[in-house]
Amino acid sequence: MKIEKTFLKSKVGRRIMGLFVFCALVPISALAIVSFTRVSGELDKQNERQLHQSCKALVMSILERMNILENEFKALCANPVLSSSAFTRSTSEAYGKDLKNRFKGLAFITHSGELFPRFGQIQKPPVLSAEETQHLRSGHTLVLTHATSESGPKMYMMRLIDPLDRKQGKLYGEINTFYLWLLNQKPEDVLPYKTELFVLDNSNQVIYSTMQAPSALRERPDYSMPRTGRGIFEWKNEKESYMASFRALNIKFNPTHPQWTVVLTVPKETIDRPMAQFKRIFPLIVLLSFWVVLLLAFIQIRRTTHPLEKLGEGTRRIAMRDFDSRVTVTSGDEFEELATSFNNMARQLGRQFNALTTMAEIDRAILSALDTERIIRTVFSRMREFLPYDSLCVTLLDPKGQNPGRTYMENHNRLQLFENVEIPTGDLKKFVSDQEFLLVNSPKKLPPYLANNIKSGIKLVVLLPLFFKRELAGIITLGSLSSSPPDQEDLDQVRQLADQVAVALANAQLIEDLDALNWGTLRALARAVDAKSPWTAGHSERVTEKALQIGRAMGLTPEALDDLHRGGLLHDIGKIGIPVTILDKPGKLNDEEFQLIRAHSGMGARILEPIAAYAHAIPIVLQHHEHFNGKGYPDGLAGEKISLGARILAVADVYDALVSDRPYRKGMDRGRVIEIIKGEAGKQFDPNVVEALLEVIRQEGVER
Repeated sequence: MKIEKTFLKSKVGRRIMGLFVFCALVPISALAIVSFTRVSGELDKQNERQLHQSCKALVMSILERMNILENEFKALCANPVLSSSAFTRSTSEAYGKDLKNRFKGLAFITHSGELFPRFGQIQKPPVLSAEETQHLRSGHTLVLTHATSESGPKMYMMRLIDPLDRKQGKLYGEINTFYLWLLNQKPEDVLPYKTELFVLDNSNQVIYSTMQAPSALRERPDYSMPRTGRGIFEWKNEKESYMASFRALNIKFNPTHPQWTVVLTVPKETIDRPMAQFKRIFPLIVLLSFWVVLLLAFIQIRRTTHPLEKLGEGTRRIAMRDFDSRVTVTSGDEFEELATSFNNMARQLGRQFNALTTMAEIDRAILSALDTERIIRTVFSRMREFLPYDSLCVTLLDPKGQNPGRTYMENHNRLQLFENVEIPTGDLKKFVSDQEFLLVNSPKKLPPYLANNIKSGIKLVVLLPLFFKRELAGIITLGSLSSSPPDQEDLDQVRQLADQVAVALANAQLIEDLDALNWGTLRALARAVDAKSPWTAGHSERVTEKALQIGRAMGLTPEALDDLHRGGLLHDIGKIGIPVTILDKPGKLNDEEFQLIRAHSGMGARILEPIAAYAHAIPIVLQHHEHFNGKGYPDGLAGEKISLGARILAVADVYDALVSDRPYRKGMDRGRVIEIIKGEAGKQFDPNVVEALLEVIRQEGVER
C-alpha cells in the first residue's frame, strides 16, 4: 500500500523542520551581517592600502630616477672633453641611447651665458633666482620647472662643471619627463587600472599630470599636512567622485621648491566595483545558503520521516494481523537497523500468531475427537502445518502394561498401524527420566522399534514423550532431512502440542474406558435377562450381532448403529418382570400368559425411560414386535411408522428364535428359517430388511 502522507503533515517532520530552519537562520543571518560588515570594511581598507602602496612605490621610483639623472650629470661634468667638439661623439659612445632616453636635449653654457647645444633642441634656461643661483654655486644639481602653453610643463637639470671654477660653465639639459614619471614603460606596469598621476610643487602648481588637473584636486589643504606628508581623501570632478592618495617627495634639487607632492587618484566607481560586485553577489550567496539549508532540511527530514511513515504503516498492518508485511528502509543508518528489527519482530509475531492459531485449531480438533484413531489422524493432518518436519510417527503404549505398544505412521498419505511394538524397559526409563525431548543426530542410533518407521534420508530425529499423570503414554517421533538443530522456540511449541496430544489421548482413553464400561454394563444386563431361562442364554447378544450386520448392510450411520446396538442388547429387558415358569413353559401359552409376554416390550421401554442416553434406543425396544402390515403389538404400527431399528431387530430376533432350541420345539434348519422369513416379507417384516438379511447370509456362505 502506497504511503500518501507527506512528511510536512508529520508533527515530527514539522518540528524538525522548524528547528532546522531556526538553527540555520540565526547563524547564517548573524554570519551574513558580520561577514558583510567586515568584508566591506576590509575591502575599503584594502583599496586604501593598495592606493597608498602604489603612490609610495611611484614616489620611490621617481626619487630613484632623479638620483640616476643627477649621477649621470655628475659623470658628464667630469668629462674632460665636455667643451670640445668631440663631446657629441664621445658622449654617444659612452652613454649610447640611455642618455637620449633620459634627456631630450643637452647643452653647454659658457660663463658669459652663451649656449652651445650638444644634441637635441633645447631652449635657453629661465632666469634663476638668488636662492637657485646660490644652490648651484654650492656644487648642487639644480632642477627647474618651466610651464609653457605649447607642450605643458618642462623640466631642466643644471650643474656647474666645476663648482670651484665657475668660468668653466654649466651643463644644462632638458629632462625626458616620460622617463622620470616612468611612462616609458607599459602603463599597466606603472599605474593601476584607471589611475591618474599628478605631481605638484609646494605651491600646488602642476609639475606633471596624466590629465588636466581640476582645481578641486590642486587646492586641497591635505597636501600641507606636515606630520605625515601623506594621506587619502575623496574629491569630486563634476558628477564623478574620486579617491586620491598623496605622498610628499622631498627633493634636494631646488631650494625654492624643496618638496613635491605625488597624487594618485582613481574613480571611486573603479574602487567600489569589487564592493558593488560583493554587494550584488553576497545576498545571492546568503539566499542560496538558505535554499541549500532548506533543501538539506527537506532531504534529511524526508530521510527521517519516510522510515517513520513506513514503520507506522507496518505497525498498523500488523495491528490488522497482516504479519506478512515487511518494511523496506535503505537509509544505511539506525532506521535501517530498526526496520530490520521490525521485520524480524513481524516475522516472529506472524510465526507466533500462526502457531497459536494452528495450535488452537489442533486443540479443537484433538479435544473434539473422542477416539484415539481420530486424534492420531488429526495430529498427522495438522502437524506439518505447524512444524516443518519431513517424517512423523506416533507410538502409543498400552495403558495397562505399557507394552506392547502400537505405532502409527503415514505411508503415501494413508495412516498405517503397526501392532505389538516392543519398547525395551531401559528406553522407557530414559524417556521417563528426560520428560522434555530427546535429540538424535544420527538415525543409526535409533532403537529398532523406531528405526523401521523413519523415512530414508532423515538426518535429525526429535523424540517427544507423551505423559499423562506422570505416566508415559506414548512417543511422537519427528524426522528432518536437515541436520541443523531445531530452534528452542519450535521445541517449546512442539512440547506444548505434545502435552495437548497427551491430554487428548488420555481423555480418549477415559472415553473408551467409559464406553467399554457402558457396553459391558449393557451386555451384563442382557445376560442377566437371558439367564432367567437356559433356553434364551446368549439370545440378546446373538440378535444384536445379527441386527448390526443387517444395519451395516443397509448403510446405517455410526450413530444409528450405536442405537441399534443398545436396543438389541436391551430389547428383552422387560422380561425381567415375567415369571420364569411362563418363559420356560413347554406347552402353548394361554391368553393371560400370552398377554403377559406381549407386555414385555412396553415394560422394557418403561424401564429404560429414566436413562436419557438410551432415549433413541427406547423405540427399538418398544416396537421390535410391531409388524410391517400393522398387525403387531403393542401399538399396531405399520410401515415406516415403525422405527428402522425396530424393523431390523424384528427380523434378527425372529431369525435367532427360529434357529434356536426352545422348550416347546427344536431349532429349525437355516434354510427353512430363510424361507419363512422370505414369506413374511411385506407382512411381518420390512422387505428391505429381509433383503439385507439375505445379503448378510450370502456373505457368510451359509445360504442353502
